[in-house]
Amino acid sequence: MNTPAPAHPDLRDNGTMKALVARRYGGPDILAIEEVAKPVPRAGELLIRNRASVVTAALCHARAGRGLSTRLYFGLRKPKWPVLGTNFSGVVEAVGGTVTRFQVGDHVAGTTATNFGAFAEYLLVTEDGAVVPRPAGLSDSQAVAVFDGAVTALPYLRDSARLQTGQSVLVNGASGAVGTAAIQLAKNFGATVTAVCSTANLERAKLLGADAVIDYTAHDFTRNLDTYDVIFDTVATSSFSRSRRALKRGGSYLTTTPSPMILAQMAYTSLIGGKKAAIAFTGLAKPAELVRTLAFIAELAEAGRFVPVIGATYPIEEAADAHRLVDTGHKTGSAVITIGGIPD
Repeated sequence: MNTPAPAHPDLRDNGTMKALVARRYGGPDILAIEEVAKPVPRAGELLIRNRASVVTAALCHARAGRGLSTRLYFGLRKPKWPVLGTNFSGVVEAVGGTVTRFQVGDHVAGTTATNFGAFAEYLLVTEDGAVVPRPAGLSDSQAVAVFDGAVTALPYLRDSARLQTGQSVLVNGASGAVGTAAIQLAKNFGATVTAVCSTANLERAKLLGADAVIDYTAHDFTRNLDTYDVIFDTVATSSFSRSRRALKRGGSYLTTTPSPMILAQMAYTSLIGGKKAAIAFTGLAKPAELVRTLAFIAELAEAGRFVPVIGATYPIEEAADAHRLVDTGHKTGSAVITIGGIPD
């Protein structure tokens, strides 16, 4: 056990930090760098000097306030959390009383889940939250990327699909953060993987371990009748209705995008035999479960069996450009933002 270190006294004043802030809903142009209050760790909390984060499609939806469900959660008229960001990687700068698992100077990484705040120079996480030692051999940018899509993909493949050695998996949207993670995780589970992506990303999918690739501009994978045990639709460009003919009997269609239709399909297919539809609400996972997920991914990364895929990197001052990229729906791997100008 590490000996707890006291919080730095100079952080007890009303210091400030830089943060990427969205005070209203809208496009990337609403984002601004502001000086905001620096947090102070209380009992059981870590103050982390943050060095990197990622921009995801979910965070872009939150920034834009797209859809009623988004507004109901993030605020009807204006954002409840003006500083977004979930993934983080950096150094413990101070700890509150009672902390024993970490000490000042530890390199850590993780996710703030539904608390956000990772688009800032400093953030607070609880000692028993979703934070783990940064995987050995990875930079801060690589650490946020390695956990980016994998935190979503792992529960889907391991828990929802209960993927087994020898099964066949199709990953639709195999070039994004979740898709590139899904290819690697499925291979680690011993599955045969087919990756669906654009022409430009076919070779990357092969390098990540895909056994077969499908160019969606040239072929419709749903025409491959009774072929796959699992179809993991990471981009929601298909549907259970369209994809079910490509599933083997007892196969599962998984999607990351909630809708009334998929919830209804999940309910009735769980009651009858044959092919299943499913969605997993990975963002609602409890901290202890997230820690187990992060630790599993870190172990694979340290063993060289899972690699981060970074499509683009921006300093936080240019984060609006990262949001614009993600808004196109055509990013590859993770869109990383670096924070504070500190080299990895």
